[in-house]
Amino acid sequence: MRIRSMATAVLAATAVAAPLLVAAPASAAAHQGGLHLGYIQYDSPGRDTGSNGSRNAEWVNIHNNTRGAIQLKGYKLKDNTGFTYTFGSYKIGAGKTVKVRTGKGTNASGVRYWGQGSYVWNNTSDKARLLKPSGTQIDSCSWTTRDHGTKNCH
Repeated sequence: MRIRSMATAVLAATAVAAPLLVAAPASAAAHQGGLHLGYIQYDSPGRDTGSNGSRNAEWVNIHNNTRGAIQLKGYKLKDNTGFTYTFGSYKIGAGKTVKVRTGKGTNASGVRYWGQGSYVWNNTSDKARLLKPSGTQIDSCSWTTRDHGTKNCH
């Protein structure tokens, strides 16, 4: 009798707990490892003046959550309208982040400049996509006005 009651209790507990194990959306699982989009400042703070400084105040962080460096040559960052930034030779270290700024500037460790003369990311709604050189999308992140200028894509 005891064995039957215990088996029934285990089955009941499993039935209750099982839905909790699959409650996380698939997109959340994708952000737990690998190369992914992080924090995005899609609306530069203050008034959009069109200046290079204002354009550089919109940016996208790409994070390497692996245990090894990744060569980003040929990887692409795209928006909904087709603006595309293609990485040249750049190695992102394990656990490191690279910030891609919209405007012009001098590339350095941890920061890349798109070189655009206009804004890329729409303030009302848009979607950032990170693509491998093969064209395979490895991550994406979208936003709307309710995000108030920034989006944490983790």
